[in-house]
Amino acid sequence: MSRHTVELKPETRNHKGFFVQDADYELIGIEQSGWALICVDEAVCHYVDPDNLLIPGKDSIEME
Repeated sequence: MSRHTVELKPETRNHKGFFVQDADYELIGIEQSGWALICVDEAVCHYVDPDNLLIPGKDSIEME
């Protein structure tokens, strides 16, 4: 899967239940557990539900 810049739906929560701040994220990949790994940089990453991701200009992520 190639990496994409992604946006988040409002009120997206990470795998721990905390709200994820609005920022420019890069989709690193979808884990076997079903969580999407997104990162702002090397220090700030989150696991989120892939259904909460949006590729700019598209309605939702298309799973490969």
